[in-house]
Amino acid sequence: MCRFIMAQLAMLLLAALASVSAFAFAPASTARRPTALSVVKFDKATQTWFTDDPEEMDGASYGPIGSLYRAGPKPFFSRIFDADTYDQAVLKYMAGDGCDRKEAQGNMDAFLENPQDWAYQKKCEQNKGVYKKDYANANMEPKQVVLSTVWGLGVVYFLGNLIYTGVNEGMLVGSFHTTMKLLGIEA
Repeated sequence: MCRFIMAQLAMLLLAALASVSAFAFAPASTARRPTALSVVKFDKATQTWFTDDPEEMDGASYGPIGSLYRAGPKPFFSRIFDADTYDQAVLKYMAGDGCDRKEAQGNMDAFLENPQDWAYQKKCEQNKGVYKKDYANANMEPKQVVLSTVWGLGVVYFLGNLIYTGVNEGMLVGSFHTTMKLLGIEA
């Protein structure tokens, strides 16, 4: 039991340390640099987007934890498991919209989280002149970050405890056979 508690505390500490970068303040830039096709280019030979500007390269803005806080698990897992496609989509958005990497990442995270709502918001911005939603800073107020962190750690703890208890105390051992019996199939 003591090992289990120590493992849970280690997981909580690791999760807390991984989210520390979300609280760091980035220096605010007063002048917006042009980032249209002059910074982001398309290589026809390799069929990929690229940039030579170190301020706009992958990793120059926020990381996967930032995507998790801003838009949830869908863009987070997309960045983890399909990083190249994510980066190409961000670079393409930067070239098309003429925005910086942080704004492009925020829009890509919002798109991956809910494509229909993102497209509707963009259409409204173009046609009706409604306010431009700031996806780059969405859900990043300190109160929201703390609430999201506490909620996420609680869910991870609950699911980890459920799985650990289910496997180690034998709660899940007979469930497969019981299910098969209920379905009328002998396993």
